[in-house]
Amino acid sequence: MTDNLFQSFALNETITLQNRILMAPLTRCMADDELVPTQAMADYYARRVEAGLIISEAVIIRPDGQGYPNTPGLFTPAQIDGWRVVTDAVHNAGGKIFAQLWHTGRVAHPHFFEKSGSTQVVAPSAVGLEGSVPRKRDLTYQVPKAVSHDEIVQLVADYSQAAANAIDAGFDGVEIHGANGYLIDQFLHHASNHRTDEYGQTAVNMARFPLAVIDAISERIGSDRTALRVSPGAYFNMAGDNKDRAVFDYLLAQLELRDLAFLHIGIFDDSMQFDYLDGSASSYVRSVYSKTLVGVGSYSAETGSTAIAENKFDLLAIGRPFIANPDYVARVREGKELVTYSDEMLASLV
Repeated sequence: MTDNLFQSFALNETITLQNRILMAPLTRCMADDELVPTQAMADYYARRVEAGLIISEAVIIRPDGQGYPNTPGLFTPAQIDGWRVVTDAVHNAGGKIFAQLWHTGRVAHPHFFEKSGSTQVVAPSAVGLEGSVPRKRDLTYQVPKAVSHDEIVQLVADYSQAAANAIDAGFDGVEIHGANGYLIDQFLHHASNHRTDEYGQTAVNMARFPLAVIDAISERIGSDRTALRVSPGAYFNMAGDNKDRAVFDYLLAQLELRDLAFLHIGIFDDSMQFDYLDGSASSYVRSVYSKTLVGVGSYSAETGSTAIAENKFDLLAIGRPFIANPDYVARVREGKELVTYSDEMLASLV
């Protein structure tokens, strides 16, 4: 029933995956206090190398990108060295791993990066997010500062440098986190982008910064090692707007002209329907984007296999079941029962 999941898949001439099952990025908040990956993290990823590709937990590109405790970075020599231990462990066991590059934008909090000398949260516009920080409920979100032109240029450079750092750390490539209401996604939605300059109001303008990041990283490490995650359907840290459709219509047309390794949907449950997308996030993207697409969001191996057979997407990303089942791929292949995920499993890396 799931045979197609175990077919090899060529992303491009550089990278071929041993199967179509990806380990989705899963924030674990287990780095040390300097945001350096630990040996426990290396062991955790090495136990999951049967995935065709591991996408790492989101990795912050610079100090003011941090919005959760103990999320790993990729901007200091110690962090790069720490990730090299992880990538060596994965490669020595026969796996492949991409780093997911992350800046949380208005979801950041100065509590995490005051010691870096910065106390300002940055975002496309001075539009705050309501609520408190997950895993740090005593902290409430702040109204961010709208980034200046010079700061946007610096952000593009910092994303590019983080991608280069990822390659230095031994990653096979990077996935740019452009989803889930974080910085890049904040430029793409009208609820969070109120700019009136060349980075706001129109689809062309709102996609300008995300495309600049994609192009800078592609130029730095190669488009064959560059992927992107997107959330055309606003569902997390973001309110939807009917005008968002035009932004993603333009963005996806531009991505069609680029040879990215893959495009990855950002959604918790792909059965969610969005009026302005005329259906689910993945069906919308598939209708306007013809290249390699990764589906995710409450799929089982069986339903994901069926979706691939029906050409709804090409690769299947699995999230929480990989936390509960380090041997997820083997269990599916052998028809064994899966261990059910529970939130208690987040307390340790197993």
